[in-house]
Amino acid sequence: MQEELIITVAPNGAYKQAADHGALPLTPETLAQTAKHCCDAGAAMLHLHIRDAAGRHSLDVEGYREALRVVRAAVGEAMVLQVTSEAAKVYQAPAQIAMVRALRPEAVSVGLRELDHPEIGERGLAEFFGWLAAQRMMTQVILYDTADVQRWQALQRVGVIPDAAWFLLFVLGRYSAGQTSSPQDLLPFVQSHTGTEPWAVCAFGAAEHACMAAAAALGGHVRVGFENNLYLKDGALAPDNAALVSQAAQAAEVLGRPLATARSLRARFG
Repeated sequence: MQEELIITVAPNGAYKQAADHGALPLTPETLAQTAKHCCDAGAAMLHLHIRDAAGRHSLDVEGYREALRVVRAAVGEAMVLQVTSEAAKVYQAPAQIAMVRALRPEAVSVGLRELDHPEIGERGLAEFFGWLAAQRMMTQVILYDTADVQRWQALQRVGVIPDAAWFLLFVLGRYSAGQTSSPQDLLPFVQSHTGTEPWAVCAFGAAEHACMAAAAALGGHVRVGFENNLYLKDGALAPDNAALVSQAAQAAEVLGRPLATARSLRARFG
């Protein structure tokens, strides 16, 4: 049997607003509804962003606690709830790290280049990633290009990043013209990745599904959702996030890859 495919759904992101799509979830209650539908469609993990009262990106700890409480009530233990620590042009590395330490979520995503700054330094990176490993927190490390991959590997070689169950996310097309992605964008990442960590991809625009299928065929995992893409593989506007999850699940079935569950993720990473 082939390795299970991990489908993560990123249903809102830091920037999109209700005007972008009527089914974009921006409140704890709509996030909970979306999570339930996406879980039923095959997603094992939710990538969670919250907003402040004005609809702007937020890393507020109490806001996260309330959103996690409402979503958990809807899905139980059937999904891993991953919070973002994204800066989104609002936060700096010390505040991002402080949020994660205060919240202590089940799972978190961290952008390496957002934390790898002089005010943190390699000592600060070692302390934070060592703490994440000691907490057995399911941590996904976001890498935007092959330079990020090489920096991650260099930090591992010198012991700044300890051995742990890290999960990488390759972002396809982040710096391309029009911020659109292509399956070909995956190849440099795969060639540069010489470690043993499992990896997933996210992609921008209507080619998201083609990128997901390529990643799944090459042994990777996938993150889909309205954060980066609003369109189905046929170019039609997706009715909701669950429709994008269903497409990924169908691709997994074609490739003979069973879907991962929250239980299997916790056993592997937590």
